[in-house]
Amino acid sequence: MKILFYINALGRGGAERAISNTASYFAEHGWDTILLTSFRIRDEYSCSKKVRRMSIEKEQIVQSRIRRNVSRIREIRKILKCEKVDVAVSFMGEANFRLVFASAGLPVKTIVSVRNDPKQEYKGMIGRIVGKYILPLADGAVFQTDEAGEWFPKRLRSRSKVIFNVVDKKFYQTKPGGGTDIVTCGRVVPQKNHALLIRSFHRICENFPEVQLYIYGAIETDSDIPDLVERLSLQNRVHLMGKTETVEDILSGASVFVLSSDYEGMPNALMEAMAVGVASISTDCPCGGPRELFGDKLRDMLVPTGDEAALADKMTELLADHKKREETGRKMRERAEEFRTEVIGDKWIAYVISVYGT
Repeated sequence: MKILFYINALGRGGAERAISNTASYFAEHGWDTILLTSFRIRDEYSCSKKVRRMSIEKEQIVQSRIRRNVSRIREIRKILKCEKVDVAVSFMGEANFRLVFASAGLPVKTIVSVRNDPKQEYKGMIGRIVGKYILPLADGAVFQTDEAGEWFPKRLRSRSKVIFNVVDKKFYQTKPGGGTDIVTCGRVVPQKNHALLIRSFHRICENFPEVQLYIYGAIETDSDIPDLVERLSLQNRVHLMGKTETVEDILSGASVFVLSSDYEGMPNALMEAMAVGVASISTDCPCGGPRELFGDKLRDMLVPTGDEAALADKMTELLADHKKREETGRKMRERAEEFRTEVIGDKWIAYVISVYGT
């Protein structure tokens, strides 16, 4: 069969990484695979050489929202017809509703994939109309958590599947090195609430003078995080490292990994830390990704979203107890076996085949 994956662009985000990995898995397993974007950018995620890359625009065309969507829907429809695509899969909000419109009346099965908390991704009147009335016109849907699926109408949930993200094999090949530092990875944007992590670290740092906090991820130009570090006089303890291409090496030297987000879909950074075997803490944020990743055996590593004191207490618990850290890391690594490429990839293939057969 011929399958097409569509996303707006392949920037450095979790959904972009997930669609690149998923398309690559299909291509490596014999599927005729197209990865379509609305436009090209310089620093794109790479994918298998067996994946055929296509783009509607060579570079992003700036135009009104209505004209942009109409022109892209028209081009997607042309590609679906010309390439005689059997199944088309879209990731993220804009791509999802465009694919549904573009495929109307064509002999192609469509699957939309929701990659973030739908209360955020489909908020507002227009978002609600898209989520509640347009997306259910698709033939199938992939959610990252059960909680995310519950936001959508039953007629879409009834033909949906919950599938986690794929974690690259290099993280399973990396061993924890037993370092002393706290690490987090992810763009420094309000959603990730790095301020919560920094304030929680400020509460405990005097008790652990050898521990440093390293924050990896691109920082928005108007971010107030550097100012917060300075106000708390943590310049020598909190390090804003920017983007990195060697996440696995960083994780191998970490003592504890922390995800402090206010909301998430399925956080790749947390999954990668678990695969390495780093003792990890996360906020119990909507739409339930960390809760589902940890499962019952690791549920005690969740803290309430936005709770500075609870996060500080949990970091203290792990930092003060080497045996506890090692045991937690071992359980994290065991749980992460369910995120391996072949496990998740096979679930995707099985679901796509089931949708195609309906």
